[in-house]
Amino acid sequence: MRHRTILSTIAVIVCLFQAAAGQQRLLVIGGGDRPPDAVRRFVEWSGGQRAKLLMITWASAEPEKSFEALKKDFSIVPGILIEHAAMRPLDASGRALFLEQLRTATGVFFSGGDQNRIMEVLADEELLKLIREKYARGTPFGGTSAGAAVISDPMMTGEADLKILDGDKVGTRRGLGLLPNVIFDQHFLVRQRHNRLFGLMMKHPKMLGIGIDENMAVLIEDDRRLDVVGKTYVMFVHSQNGRQPFIVSFLTGGERFDIRKQRRID
Repeated sequence: MRHRTILSTIAVIVCLFQAAAGQQRLLVIGGGDRPPDAVRRFVEWSGGQRAKLLMITWASAEPEKSFEALKKDFSIVPGILIEHAAMRPLDASGRALFLEQLRTATGVFFSGGDQNRIMEVLADEELLKLIREKYARGTPFGGTSAGAAVISDPMMTGEADLKILDGDKVGTRRGLGLLPNVIFDQHFLVRQRHNRLFGLMMKHPKMLGIGIDENMAVLIEDDRRLDVVGKTYVMFVHSQNGRQPFIVSFLTGGERFDIRKQRRID
């Protein structure tokens, strides 16, 4: 009886911890068109018709244009609220507005552009901390192109020599780090970025590299279960026990990958 009571207590504690931590969910798009099935899933994660999505266009040189394009694509479920985040640079009033927007959002999405612009805003350590906490508590996050790159830590800056295989020649800086031990690359097949990701993986062999082609997306739940959406391919590259040689897999729409075990799910 006592043994059963202890197990029940442990089960309650685990449930309470999971409820407090939330279920982590990510939508990562490789640029180009945003697959409607992936967008619809993100909206469902965010509350469906009750969703309130926050679009952060800090990466874009044309933030209003980026917001309108995102708003059009994410209005896939009628009646949802789609809000444009306070634009950079954040003065005191803009910062206060963004904090309120972040607090009430049920889903957060980063536009394309230049990922460095995002991290320049998030040199504000409090904002970076609050974003990470928002994700950890279970709010779905996503991004496309630059907004995909920024999810990683280290984050690719965009600087690289694609003709050589040298991780030291790939520019990196701190990113959001929402998904531990994973490096995202985007526009992957279209822009022939294999050498960039391979070089960086040689420098960080204990991490998982995920190269997402344009018009492709991955949906990730609990930092583990990954679904591929789209018609071309997503590349996965990882090592065994943190050492070379590397294992390379290509998955297409409808296929799944276990990030923790670093293998395709049949």
